[in-house]
Amino acid sequence: MLTGTGPVDEFLTHAATLDAFDVSAVTMQEAEILQATYEIRIGGRQVSLPPGLHPTNPPTFVAQLWRCHDSPWGPFALAQARIGSRSGLRPRGFVQGCVCDNDAATEALRRGWGFPVQRGSVTLLRHYDATVATVAIGDHQVFEMTALDPDPLGPDDVSYSTAANLAQTPRGLRLVQVDVDVTVQRAERVKPRLGCFDGVRWGVHASVVPYHPVSASTAVGAITIQRLRYVSKPDELAFTSTEAL
Repeated sequence: MLTGTGPVDEFLTHAATLDAFDVSAVTMQEAEILQATYEIRIGGRQVSLPPGLHPTNPPTFVAQLWRCHDSPWGPFALAQARIGSRSGLRPRGFVQGCVCDNDAATEALRRGWGFPVQRGSVTLLRHYDATVATVAIGDHQVFEMTALDPDPLGPDDVSYSTAANLAQTPRGLRLVQVDVDVTVQRAERVKPRLGCFDGVRWGVHASVVPYHPVSASTAVGAITIQRLRYVSKPDELAFTSTEAL
């Protein structure tokens, strides 16, 4: 059984701190989503994850961007860089890089759900023939993608894995299991073209090199970040270390 081999300390650069686990669920209506999955080189399969997570086979990198027109914190855009993994039997995207363009949302996502958010700029522009996404931290662009040739899909034809965030919590350092539900109203298959990827500056492990596109889609729908239910230890398998909240 494959498990991560990366030292836990390597993933703490942007780790958030949760003061409590009592956050309430939040829903953002009419949100726009772009998700693209890429295979990464086999050398990054295990070293890009802590021992508490299992890598996918083939190993994958997932870019997931949200553009939320309304939320408790006002409009915001969020860009997540995830490594495909499982926590126990459940698929989880291990969030390593995360950028948000709204200060209040940045603070709420860090303190409420443990997302390793950095303040930056995120654009997600939908056109009839393509969607263009960019992510920048300060003056440095860390991600740019053009998603071309949209082809309509049914609402049930797309799905999104939930997240795992490494954060300091009242129970110590934990992988915070974050359930994110998306109710899709409209979806399209697209062809991703990666123009820029500076993973290390974004917060992604240096071994992660996206090289082969697997799938990509855009969608419009409601995003719900659920209340927290479980955490697990980052250096121990979820089968033995999962704690109910």
